[in-house]
Amino acid sequence: MNKLPLRCLRSVRSNARTFSTSRRVAADHVRIVEVGPRDGLQNEKKTISLDTKLELIRRLAQTGVTHMEAGSFVPAKWVPQMASTAEILETILTNPPSAPQGIAYNYLVPNIRGLDNLVKIFQAKGAKNPTGYPTPPPSPSPEQSEGQTPEASSSSPSDNSTEISLFAAATEAFSQKNTNCSIAESLERCKPIMELAKQHDIRVRGYVSVALGCPYEGPDVDPHKVAEITASLLEMGCDEVSVADTTGMGTAPRTRKLLQTLKEAGILDEDLALHFHDTYGMALVNTVVGLEHGIRIFDSSVGGLGGCPYSPGATGNVATEDLVHLLHSLGCETGIDMAKMAEIGDWITKELGKSNSSRAGKATLSRLNKSCS
Repeated sequence: MNKLPLRCLRSVRSNARTFSTSRRVAADHVRIVEVGPRDGLQNEKKTISLDTKLELIRRLAQTGVTHMEAGSFVPAKWVPQMASTAEILETILTNPPSAPQGIAYNYLVPNIRGLDNLVKIFQAKGAKNPTGYPTPPPSPSPEQSEGQTPEASSSSPSDNSTEISLFAAATEAFSQKNTNCSIAESLERCKPIMELAKQHDIRVRGYVSVALGCPYEGPDVDPHKVAEITASLLEMGCDEVSVADTTGMGTAPRTRKLLQTLKEAGILDEDLALHFHDTYGMALVNTVVGLEHGIRIFDSSVGGLGGCPYSPGATGNVATEDLVHLLHSLGCETGIDMAKMAEIGDWITKELGKSNSSRAGKATLSRLNKSCS
């Protein structure tokens, strides 16, 4: 495959639109996107009640997260666990969880019909979407993380924002399995979604799946193809793109190579997020590679929940608790209360009858329990 010509997307985009990421964050602040309520639950076999999903969102909102995937407007026959997404959106719009700050709630829309459904709910509730991302609180001190954090104030609907995400795949085989179309066709399908979202001031997040390994084509995904798709999504109007290691096959050298290729293609670090699964135990290693490269947005799932229905063998996302522990140990600010997140990971995995895959979460709970005894 021919390599992408070196180009700078800065000049291409500067006259066309303003990026959500144009708000520069401090070098030591890392934005965590909590994907548990959507990506974390979508592959569960056991039916999860609407009340449990709403309770998970409510608890997560009190930890200091500023960005959260809340659901997916996909047909229930495709992903049964997402069948209650409309009710989740309605609840968040009319009775938002209490939180120390506003939260950007994100919903996956695979096609224009999904976005139409979201917009209808939005309009029926008379909701208005604020511009600008919420400002995160500082990370709690160790003392606060042991239960002394003040109660979260109640956020109003105007404090929150509604966003959408759309997907493209980095390999033709995965694109056919996931969306029943080619990569080029999937990008064409994204255009009307993007246009409608912008008409309603809805921010759009793009995903590039299987960027570091495909269950059908293997681990050697062409980084230049990933860069080409990422650039297409950004030029189309995405406010940021999350590059996803859907299978967890990524290694440090290949992650570094991918990030270098993205940079050579003119894609800015601040327009990128990284999304790692921990199938082979490499998610935190790859996170450090991303940090060294300059990435400051990472996706994670409480308790390490997750999996992809179209990626056989892939296990959960990197656990939010493990990611927070790593980042705080490196002196980064996240605004997230580690103790609260650990408690949620323990609770939701028990609710689902699953083992808690977060080592840092379990260790934190053990330490807190000892200090209370």
